[in-house]
Amino acid sequence: MKDEQDVRTFAVGDVEVLRIVERQGPLVPARRLVPDCGAEVWREHAGELAPRYWKPDRDMAMLAVQTWVVRSGGRTVLVDTGVGRDRERPGSPLFHRQPGDLPGRLRRAGVDPAEVDVVVNTHIHGDHVGWNTRDENGEWVPAFPRATYLLPAPDDRYFGPEGGYAGGVRVDDRLLYEDSIAPVHRARQAVVWEDGYRVDEHLRLEPAPGHTPGSSVLRVSSRGEHAVFVGDVLHSPVQVLRPGCNSCFCLDPRQAASTRRRVLQQAADERALVIPAHFPGTGVVEVGEESGGFTMRRWAV
Repeated sequence: MKDEQDVRTFAVGDVEVLRIVERQGPLVPARRLVPDCGAEVWREHAGELAPRYWKPDRDMAMLAVQTWVVRSGGRTVLVDTGVGRDRERPGSPLFHRQPGDLPGRLRRAGVDPAEVDVVVNTHIHGDHVGWNTRDENGEWVPAFPRATYLLPAPDDRYFGPEGGYAGGVRVDDRLLYEDSIAPVHRARQAVVWEDGYRVDEHLRLEPAPGHTPGSSVLRVSSRGEHAVFVGDVLHSPVQVLRPGCNSCFCLDPRQAASTRRRVLQQAADERALVIPAHFPGTGVVEVGEESGGFTMRRWAV
């Protein structure tokens, strides 16, 4: 993937959003990423997907690793924290021992990591929690010292020791919990929520399970405008066009597809901006209904 400093800013009513891109480019073969969508689906929608979201000559999906900064009510909120630096992820070569620098990118965008008030982890996967912490003299400590970290309870149970680190299937799950989640608990900066959580008058977290047990969305409402940070409910725009198609990372495919349709339907009804974790390009889309399905009405930002 290509490293780049890509900062974009837009507003949802009185809420300001900054997009901090660490990397974007061809990351995973398209039909490996979304195996439920066959080659004919990608070809049918090539006009909407290529070349920004799909490289047909290589059949590669274009993805981004990014963090969203939300300024609301005088507070600074981060939505997901990327891969992190020097993490041991032997089962995930793209995340293993990476040299990322999210704090530096935040500073260059005018965001002081020491002044971050809230960190939202939409779910507990290695590319969403990696910069929760930093290495301080060989010990993992919270990277945002004054922040409250909001963790979905079902994921905290499932990926933590209570759930045997996701059943002990992948060593990466134990490693990411121990270096990126457990230190936040030890520092007493974690708030574990379930069923819903009101961040402030404009921001609220809601469950969106399926991708993981605790997968969640962050809804923004201000002055009649709406947006929804959907995390990994969507990995590719092809899933807007074919919402029954799951990513290869969805733990409960049936629930993930049901959640995706529900989230897209509400977004279409509200004309809300949909903000996935990994869309490259503009990264923000308004969806609409068409012939019983969904379409990309316009790309924003």
